[in-house]
Amino acid sequence: MKNYTKTSIKNEGRTELHEELALTGAEISINNLPAGAGVPFVHSHKSNEEIYGILSGKGKVVIDGEEIALSAGDWLKVAPAAKRQFSAAEDSGILFVCIQVKENSLGGFTADDAVVY
Repeated sequence: MKNYTKTSIKNEGRTELHEELALTGAEISINNLPAGAGVPFVHSHKSNEEIYGILSGKGKVVIDGEEIALSAGDWLKVAPAAKRQFSAAEDSGILFVCIQVKENSLGGFTADDAVVY
């Protein structure tokens, strides 16, 4: 049995990787909004924080009524209760990754969780 799962995604609007990779500890989505488009709803979460990484393009997010400009290279952590909505700029699409994990669940990371052989 292999200890990894690999998938390839194309240039789609939104791809959720929990099924593609059989994820058990996080949800990861790749989101591609064309110029002028936006997520059609505002949302929050019950217990999961989200980490967003802007891979290319530009746009904005409105979090609890505050508008925040986004561009390639930006990373953003959003608390579960925060109300959020993303949109692309009028003149540019935006490609971003969203990593969703249970707030306060990180038990170890990097060298603390590594086994060196």
